Amino acid sequence: MTNADTTVKASDSTFTYLALGDSYTIGQSVPADQSYPNLLALELTAHKYPVNPPKIIAVTGWTTDELINAIASSGITDKKFDFVTLLIGVNDQYQQLSQDNYRTKFQQVLNTAIKFADGNKNRVFVLSIPDWGVTPFAAGRDSIIGPQIDQFNAINKQISNVAQVNYINVTTISRLAANNPSLIASDGLHPSEKMYQLWVDLLEPVVIAKLR
Repeated sequence: MTNADTTVKASDSTFTYLALGDSYTIGQSVPADQSYPNLLALELTAHKYPVNPPKIIAVTGWTTDELINAIASSGITDKKFDFVTLLIGVNDQYQQLSQDNYRTKFQQVLNTAIKFADGNKNRVFVLSIPDWGVTPFAAGRDSIIGPQIDQFNAINKQISNVAQVNYINVTTISRLAANNPSLIASDGLHPSEKMYQLWVDLLEPVVIAKLR
């Protein structure tokens, strides 16, 4: 870290983690300790990469615009973290906001995430948007929702690749819920702890490789 005064770090041996997103990041409908950021922090700590409890900026229903506004008013815009995850866009799709707006705003929030990581692109991890079309909440609209999710993910993947940050595809895992109800929380929409653990199993080795 280049600026000790603004770095969020408990000690030289403890990593700091910022998670940016929406309901998928706070773990709507599961206990807080079963959200993917908290599961990831626990797994990393268990594998001798100790992580402070993650700082989470996320609220159920947030669009990319709302996440940007929340970050701006968070009071931590001058802080730096050892690594950052970003998962945003499902509510842009759900609210039928334009893909052009998402392209612009995702680029903006990704740039902010990179700044939070002190400019280290290797320490930024973008997760793809899960496909909620396979959930009971979607009521059989998967043939409409799934392709739209793919379109939004094509945007965030292209921007992530150009920025040279890490990109983690959790959409494929999310679609397993079509035939495995245990991957869905009790609300019939959000992931269960079991699905979040599958995300972490995919994410953790990538994070460890970049923290080394």
